[in-house]
Amino acid sequence: MSTIANNIAKVAARIREAAQAAGRTPSAVGLLAVSKTQPAAAIREAFAAGVGDFGENYLQEALDKQAQLGDLALTWHFIGPIQSNKTKPIAEHFDWVHSVDRLKIAQRLSAQRPAHLPPLNLCLQVNVSGEASKSGCAPEDVTALAESVAALPNLRLRGLMCIPAPTDDPQEQRAAFARLRHLKDSLDLPLDTLSMGMSQDLEAAIAEGATWVRIGTALFGARDYGRPA
Repeated sequence: MSTIANNIAKVAARIREAAQAAGRTPSAVGLLAVSKTQPAAAIREAFAAGVGDFGENYLQEALDKQAQLGDLALTWHFIGPIQSNKTKPIAEHFDWVHSVDRLKIAQRLSAQRPAHLPPLNLCLQVNVSGEASKSGCAPEDVTALAESVAALPNLRLRGLMCIPAPTDDPQEQRAAFARLRHLKDSLDLPLDTLSMGMSQDLEAAIAEGATWVRIGTALFGARDYGRPA
């Protein structure tokens, strides 16, 4: 078994155990492999080990890998900050976007989604920890933004995403994820998605209702940001 396949098995076991501990069905929690800075060969290896959903932060890197991996039935998620001049290729080449935090971006994605493709699955990114350095709309702005985005054509608003301030305290981890869950539950919209939890805190996220956990390091190892994709 390859290192990546072995890591996937370990993460799958963590997801299963966390879901069972929370009284949830393990299949209700999706594994989103964060493949930014990883070569196409690593994605191919992960796909062979049973992973089909991949998250990318950097557009050009992602498009290059999509071209190399066109023979595989992969589901692509854009999870990084979105600039206005990048919305068209994102709308054209991704199945999910987890990182929308402004109506303008959602409007552009809606207008630029090709008619032959199904609606683009969308999550709103919320800055649950109030960090100035983090993207995401403020919690108090979520209701208005969600209602506006849900009304746009060519998009399907699925739920909310967050990247809380890092902490090793399980109670603090759960408190941040609980804030996102409460926000989702407060919206009078048919939402089914909470994109939250990473390698170091996936158990806390699953305990609070995560439906996607975004895992990079635990699958692929530490990232080398100096190596070309």
